[in-house]
Amino acid sequence: MTTPAALGGGCQCGAVRYRAAGELAYPHLCHCRMCQKAAGNYFMPLAAARRTDFALTRGTPTWFHSSDVVRRGFCGACGTPLFYDVPDADFISIVLGSLDEPNSVKPVMQSNTGRKMIWFQELDGLPIEPDAETSDREDAIAATNHQHPDHDTTHWPSGASS
Repeated sequence: MTTPAALGGGCQCGAVRYRAAGELAYPHLCHCRMCQKAAGNYFMPLAAARRTDFALTRGTPTWFHSSDVVRRGFCGACGTPLFYDVPDADFISIVLGSLDEPNSVKPVMQSNTGRKMIWFQELDGLPIEPDAETSDREDAIAATNHQHPDHDTTHWPSGASS
């Protein structure tokens, strides 16, 4: 388990924010096909927060029932996957990439590896793209960045009320 005092997080646009106090249980990478599709990626990193230690601090997620047992919460404005939820459970699972400090929670397990990409072990051998000669593209992105910062804000977007 991880034991930071509190972890904040939210979606890319800042419309939905949350805070989880206490420990996050079972940080893991899920390779099941539902998680792959929900994440739009090859796996989904998740960890469980006790409901009593969890609070939405801004906005309301949109929910999709991926089965009769599980619903998945995401931002209805920007589409960021945020939660894996079994409504009757005493926990809610947070998508770890949505944390303000995702490096603070290290997965300790993998699940549903029957759907894991068979070529994952080859990733470290891939060539690394060199840094750009100029930063024109990076400068243009930074100058027009609409992504919410990795911390809570009183107002977002700037000038709007929360």
